[in-house]
Amino acid sequence: MKFLGLIEHLFAQYGYLVLLLGLPLDVIALPIPPGNTTMTYTGYLSYKGVLRWAPAMLSAWVGSVIGMTITYLIGYKLGTPIIERYGKLLFLKPHHLDKTRSYYEKFGNKVLLFSFFLPGIRQFIFYFVGIIRIPFRVFAMYAFTGSALWVVVFFSIGYLFGEQWQAMFMWVEQFLIYAMIGACAVLAGILLFKWRNRLKTGI
Repeated sequence: MKFLGLIEHLFAQYGYLVLLLGLPLDVIALPIPPGNTTMTYTGYLSYKGVLRWAPAMLSAWVGSVIGMTITYLIGYKLGTPIIERYGKLLFLKPHHLDKTRSYYEKFGNKVLLFSFFLPGIRQFIFYFVGIIRIPFRVFAMYAFTGSALWVVVFFSIGYLFGEQWQAMFMWVEQFLIYAMIGACAVLAGILLFKWRNRLKTGI
């Protein structure tokens, strides 16, 4: 894969800074290099002895924490004022945030804990959590723990499977895609069920 050559070149040039600077970009919605691949390849480079595993994992975790904290603060500081001022253009109103916040209180922390495993989700959820003003300590407890789990899992794929890491990585990626599709289908079913009940009751 061409991007593996790019990642290897970046590591050769900048070492652990690739993780400290590249992973925040992945979270901020600029997945260059892509986070899951970078983390797994980091494990593989540690398996080969190119990187040391402890500094690599620590750098990756710190990089991911920096990225998610930046996006949370952007959402917290700018999200609500933008919606209050321009929400009508986007068909969003302040009371929509209140409803979203109430839904988050039911399931949001669990989603936040595992959001780092889902590319596309992790690029937006931390903005969203900031916009609805989830307390920072709650955000940090679940998001930082989730990123640590993500680092351990994807690093371990590269480190433990060595030369076979690409095959295992593709299997895990496919599993996560199917899991996300399944979760979306379940959520859509729940929302449809509630909508039909409201129509029947006339609420």
